[in-house]
Amino acid sequence: MEKRTIDPWKWGEYTNSAQAVEVKQPAGTLYCSGQVAMNEQGQLVDGDMRAQLIQTFQNVEQLISEAGYECKNIVRLNVFTTSTAEFFTTCVDLYQNFTAKHGIKQATTLIEVKGLFQTATVELEATVVK
Repeated sequence: MEKRTIDPWKWGEYTNSAQAVEVKQPAGTLYCSGQVAMNEQGQLVDGDMRAQLIQTFQNVEQLISEAGYECKNIVRLNVFTTSTAEFFTTCVDLYQNFTAKHGIKQATTLIEVKGLFQTATVELEATVVK
């Protein structure tokens, strides 16, 4: 697999993502459903958006790993949240740490929504290539 990121504007360096990602000759593509902060018993974890995002990242990592892929090959990571303001003030460091930990530079869309599953405040949707 060959991956190339495209960021034509200088400000792109500060978004912790890329404006576009091109993938050539992938051996496989994994389209992940939206992941929320569910524990192994299928219960949404208690806590604020930050606590939920920590569990959601763990779920994303487990799903991708068990599918035989690697988080470093995430090419698109969409974030759905019930409050973009809260996400930027309480969670952006977790997001940056996650992408840095795995060396990801992905295409991203951050979307504020009216509601998510039960009392979830954040949901992640990933596309991963091999």
